Amino acid sequence: MIKAGIVGGTGYTGVELLRLLAAHPDVEPAVITSRSEAGTAVADMFPNLRDRVSLRFTAPDEQLLRECDVVFFATPNGTAMGMTPELLAANVRVIDLAADFRLKDAAEWEQWYGMPHRCPELLGEAVYGLPEMNRQLLREARLVACPGCYPTAVQLGFLPLLEAGAVDAGRLIADVKSGVSGAGRKAVTGHLLAECSESIKAYSVAGHRHLPEIRQGLTTVNGAGVGLVFVPHLAPMIRGIHATLYAVSRQTEVNWQTLFEERFADEPFVDVMPGGSHPETRSVRGSNTCRIALHNPPNSDMIVVLSVIDNLVKGAAGQAVQNMNLMFGLDETSGLELIALMP
Repeated sequence: MIKAGIVGGTGYTGVELLRLLAAHPDVEPAVITSRSEAGTAVADMFPNLRDRVSLRFTAPDEQLLRECDVVFFATPNGTAMGMTPELLAANVRVIDLAADFRLKDAAEWEQWYGMPHRCPELLGEAVYGLPEMNRQLLREARLVACPGCYPTAVQLGFLPLLEAGAVDAGRLIADVKSGVSGAGRKAVTGHLLAECSESIKAYSVAGHRHLPEIRQGLTTVNGAGVGLVFVPHLAPMIRGIHATLYAVSRQTEVNWQTLFEERFADEPFVDVMPGGSHPETRSVRGSNTCRIALHNPPNSDMIVVLSVIDNLVKGAAGQAVQNMNLMFGLDETSGLELIALMP
């Protein structure tokens, strides 16, 4: 059994990760930390885990974590980089669900996250944990930077278009909506039910922290820089990401549906829907699936891609488990064959 530790287990991502690991046939959740809730039974805070998880939250203890095979960081940005070098030195594999290792340029990271990077020497080693792009690298990784929720939906949607060189990479648009759980579990006035219900708003139009991450990934796929406009929105729902992606076609003879179907034919967690479909966020709620649909509006050179995920599963905890499966040579789908919850 793989002995797993979770640092930061009281947020939405942490409890989702624990829910998945508790049902995983090859994993034993061994440690879950929280400074504020040390001593509290996990099941007292999250009653959905009663009779499945007997752990109590503990204060972070590096010795306990060094006894794990893998440690997941479900913590605020800036936390994982303080403990990762010591864990790697103890031959513990690390999967960070925050942003500490997503960007390859330490100066750019400091610009967007407002603090110096504490172990920039590890940025080159960290494997970006989008399996559909980096599956082989993940099999050999000891440090994984799990992608953000927005970047997952956006990059999967643009991936086949850029790989095929079929669109103008300088004119990409991502219009993306997120459920409120993506903002975390902390109490913020703007995220209260009375504040965000029955309303939708754009935010961080001038520059969201996920912009450089998306741009970095798409540039890698494209082989050159891309032009990207990324506008995130807060939607009145708990879970879900809905990305509406726009790209200008450079080719007239491409069968766009076939292009996507062939690219993702062997991907266990990407579902290319029939042409003309409109995927809904509720169709992926609680699952590790990304559903994609293609549209080419009449008399237009614009390609429209619709991409939906659950921000807490494929956009965070589920993708982290998918990465772990690859790192430890397990079936990639192990513990993740989840059917979405409807209604």
